[in-house]
Amino acid sequence: MFVKSQFISTVKGGEYYKNKISKVLLAVLTTSTFACANGVEQNKESFDSENISGERILFKQEVEHLPVKNSNLRKWDVATVADLDQDGFPDLLLNDHGFSLKVLWNNNGRFAKPYDLIMGDMHGITAGDFDKDGSIEIAVSRGGGSGSNARNTKLFRVAKNREISTVPNLEQPMPFMRGRTVKLVDLNQDGWLDLLNFAFPSREMQGKSESYIFKNTQNGQFVEETKLPAVRGDGQKTLITDFNNDGLPDLIVYGNDEARAYQANKAFEYNDVTNSVFPFTLDNVTSINEIDFDNDGDFDLFVTRSVEYQPGQTFYDKKLQLLGYYWLRGVHKFPPFHAGPVIELLNFQSQWPTKDLFIGESAYPYAFEGETHIGRDVRLVNSDALGFPDKLDKKGAYIGYIGNGQWQFATATFSISTGVIKGVAAYPEMPKPEALSDVLLLNTGGTFVDDSTQLGITYQENTVSSAVADINNDGYSDLVIAKTGDLIHSNNALTFLNEKGKGFKAITAHGITSEELGALGLGIEPLDYDLDGAVDLIIGNERGKWHLLRNTKTHNNYIGIHVPPSPKTNANSVGAVVEIEACGNKQKKKVGQTSAAYSLSSNPALHFGLGKCTGPVTATVSWSNNEQSTRTFTAANTYVGW
Repeated sequence: MFVKSQFISTVKGGEYYKNKISKVLLAVLTTSTFACANGVEQNKESFDSENISGERILFKQEVEHLPVKNSNLRKWDVATVADLDQDGFPDLLLNDHGFSLKVLWNNNGRFAKPYDLIMGDMHGITAGDFDKDGSIEIAVSRGGGSGSNARNTKLFRVAKNREISTVPNLEQPMPFMRGRTVKLVDLNQDGWLDLLNFAFPSREMQGKSESYIFKNTQNGQFVEETKLPAVRGDGQKTLITDFNNDGLPDLIVYGNDEARAYQANKAFEYNDVTNSVFPFTLDNVTSINEIDFDNDGDFDLFVTRSVEYQPGQTFYDKKLQLLGYYWLRGVHKFPPFHAGPVIELLNFQSQWPTKDLFIGESAYPYAFEGETHIGRDVRLVNSDALGFPDKLDKKGAYIGYIGNGQWQFATATFSISTGVIKGVAAYPEMPKPEALSDVLLLNTGGTFVDDSTQLGITYQENTVSSAVADINNDGYSDLVIAKTGDLIHSNNALTFLNEKGKGFKAITAHGITSEELGALGLGIEPLDYDLDGAVDLIIGNERGKWHLLRNTKTHNNYIGIHVPPSPKTNANSVGAVVEIEACGNKQKKKVGQTSAAYSLSSNPALHFGLGKCTGPVTATVSWSNNEQSTRTFTAANTYVGW
């Protein structure tokens, strides 16, 4: 039988993690060492036949159009989409967390090789012309090295010729913090972009709020105007929306605790209206996205939810002989596993400074060649890894062959460690994490009701983000949802087609799949990168790769609208709302609509499916300062300027 000491953390603070994993380890402790688990089968979505669409839509991986090196790397949030050089084609900002923030220029529908904007630990990203100088600025929230290296937000300026410069320090410097959320948005309807800048709470602040809201002073500067209440842990995730349709952006803040709704009574003054706006407590929220699914002119909300994987969680598939592991912090010995004389460690990741892999009884460090920040693959033979050390006193991971067909694996890391071991013949069964239900909230005049079941959102999966887009061009917004995944199987997105505002039906063969092992789902964002009228997707997986998926759907008509700054006062296009009417169908979309928790895209090329309608299309743009302009377009199947 396994002994309890195999599972208990042996460093200071281990009692905390021991308590967190006690429930999931209970089943393991009652299993024989030689017992063979049935294994974790790949998650397969089960939908009733009446809830499956007969329509076929296929997305294709476009490797040549996204020329990134694409090693398995940590990520942060959703990819940020913005037309940085203002040529009409959406560019990309891709954040390989703790390594590099890259710019990918869009050259008429093909992305150029990435350019490193800044190296190191970066978090939220936002873009917009906050000083109205005609160039797009990028704000980057910099991490604080787990509290040891607090820094402030960094600003860059991008000229139309793609020259990038650093914005000089502001007269009132941004506060130093463990940066997380940063979003440029007009909060007071003056047409100038203000700034949300939220931090992970630091010990030095002793519980004081670090959720800063800065006002744009209209001279290239920001001044602190107010703060939202303090949050705990990763509670800085934010959706900017206007749930009561009064023109002032409201804020929904979520992450560590239940989601909180803050309604703007007037500019920069917010009341907590959570209990009167939401039908129930929204917890375990990973993202919130706006969607006018029924085309009634109100933005409804789609909420993804996931449990947090507990330290010590494992996933095992006996048929594939794959064992995935997840650990957080401290020293931990996993149960021994049965395997042959040769095993492989796939996508082994443990970030700096605990990146070493120690082999056998002597715990000699494995000699990795090349970059060690990426996921690494290791092939081990038992004769080169004999025994296991008595003390795990060095930071890193340990593996050794302990005889009788068994191997021992352990971690002693400062932060999250993950990987997949290939060739595992037997491993004790461990309960899978609880699966949650996502929520579709219908906006009923400023308050929300849960309409999930009635609309066909009934699955139970751990999910992390969503893309709202009309992927079949029928004039209604569809849903593509990124799942958390389980490290040892490919990750297939949940994809639902909108049945003309009456509900959603799933499509199960769509090609929106990430094949890399050892990765967890993270971010998905829609964009029509080649402006062909079919909405594509950019996916980034935590400890995995970037995927550009091109929509091959060619049926139905569309119109695309490039939203410029306002004609009278040059109000920024970020936050502008476009409403169209064509052949009796009305639609509403917004520049900056995204499920990103910490960042904010600002793609001014808005796409509208038209179904069989060929026009005319009447469109009204409402900018954040209440300027409006209406035009009628007679031609469909093209992107039009304003």
